[in-house]
Amino acid sequence: MRVSVIGCGHLGIPHAAAMAELGHEVIGVDVDQAKVDRLNAGECPIYETGLPELLARHTSSGRLRFTTDIRDAADFAELHFIGVGTPIDADGRSYDTAQVFGAIRKLAPHLTQACTIVGKSTVTVGTTTQVTALAQRLAPAGASVEVVWNPEFLREGHAVEDTLRPDRLIAGVTTAEGEKAIRAVYAGIIDAGVPVFVTDPPTAELAKGAANTFLGLKISYINAVADMCEAAGGDISKIVDILGIDPRIGAGGMRPGIGYGGGCLPKDVRAFTASAQQLGADDAAALLRAAEKINEDRTNVAMALITRALGEHPLNGARVTVWGAAFKPGTNDVRESPALALSQALQQAGGVVTVHDPQAVPTATDRNPELDYTDDLAASLDGAELVVLATEWPEYQQADPHTLVGRPASPLLVDCRTTLTPEPWRAAGWTIHQLGRPGK
Repeated sequence: MRVSVIGCGHLGIPHAAAMAELGHEVIGVDVDQAKVDRLNAGECPIYETGLPELLARHTSSGRLRFTTDIRDAADFAELHFIGVGTPIDADGRSYDTAQVFGAIRKLAPHLTQACTIVGKSTVTVGTTTQVTALAQRLAPAGASVEVVWNPEFLREGHAVEDTLRPDRLIAGVTTAEGEKAIRAVYAGIIDAGVPVFVTDPPTAELAKGAANTFLGLKISYINAVADMCEAAGGDISKIVDILGIDPRIGAGGMRPGIGYGGGCLPKDVRAFTASAQQLGADDAAALLRAAEKINEDRTNVAMALITRALGEHPLNGARVTVWGAAFKPGTNDVRESPALALSQALQQAGGVVTVHDPQAVPTATDRNPELDYTDDLAASLDGAELVVLATEWPEYQQADPHTLVGRPASPLLVDCRTTLTPEPWRAAGWTIHQLGRPGK
C-alpha cells in the first residue's frame, strides 16, 4: 500500500520505518525541515534499538521518504497514519489534542479520493467521533474518508520490535471499510498470528489509557511495597519473585525503583484519571490519583535512601556520579525522566553531580544544561564519593566491579533501580545500598 505517517517523533519515525519494512511505500510528514532533511539522509534524530539501521535501509531503497508538504502526502497515500504528539494540556490533567486536529485540518482539504485516516496518537475518549466529523466536513471526498483509531502500545526502547511484532492490534471502527483497511495495511503482521481486536472507537480509545494506567498502578504498587520493605527490613526482590510466580499477577512491570517516566505513562495516568473524574467514576479516579502520588514521591524516597547510605558524610559538596539520564534503557528519551529529577535533587542538595548515560547525553544536555555529563563509563567514576544508579542500562548491570573499584574516591553505590546483583559488588569492595533490600 501507499501510506503516509504524519508526525515524525518517537511514535512516527519507528512506525514509518516499520511500515516500509512490511513492504509499503511510505512518506513521512513533519513540520521541521531540518528534521526532514536528516531523515531523508538516513540519519535518525532519536535513539531506539534497531531504528537507525531500519531507517537507513529504507531511505536508501527509496521505499521511505520524508517531506514537510502535507499535500504531497495527500496526493500519494491511500492510508494516512496520524502520529502527532498529544502532550498534557495546560490544566495538567487532560490531553492536548491540538496537534491531532491541526493535522486533520491541514490534510483533509487535499483528500479528493476515498482514503482511510488511522489515528495512532493517544487521545481522550470521544476524539474519533470529532475527528471523523471534521475530516469529512473539510475533505472534498467527504464521507468517502474513513477514520479508524488504532492506538499504539509501544514500549520505548522496543518501538521497532513492538511495531513489527506487537502482542495485539486494536481497531476502533464504525464501518466494514475501515476494518478492511486496517487488515490490509497490517496483513503481514496479522498473517503471523497477531490477534486483532475490532471494536467501536470509544473502546479502542479507552483501551490504551487502561493499559498504561494499569502498568502505572503496578509500578506504583511495587514501589509502595518496597517502601514497606525499607521500613521493616524485608527484601523486595524476594517479594517480586513470590508475587511474580502467580499467573494472575506476573513479574513483568514489577521492578521497584524511582518511578515511571517518559512520554506515555505520566501523561496517560493523569489523563485517564481526569477521564474517570469526568465520567463520574470517583472511586477509580481516587485509586489512580493514589498511584500518581506514589510515583511523584519517588525522588524523595531515593534521596532518603542516599542520605542513609552516606551516614555521617554530608552530601553538600560531595562529588556524585549518577548512572543514567534516559527514563529507561533502550532510548534517549528524557521526558519526565526520574533519573534527571533525582540528579537535579542531588545538585540542589549541594552535590557536585556528573551524569553518565550511554545514549541520552545529548538530549539530557538540551533539557538540563545545568548538570555535567559524560559518555565515558569508567571516567564517570573518577573522584566520585557516591555513585547512584538511576537508569537500568545493561552497561551498568554488566560492568565489572573489580575493574571499577579503584576509580571512585569511595566505592559507595546506591542502586535506585534495584537492578544489580549485589554480591559481586560487595566482594569487590563496594558498599551497596538498594531500595527495599536489606544489607550493605
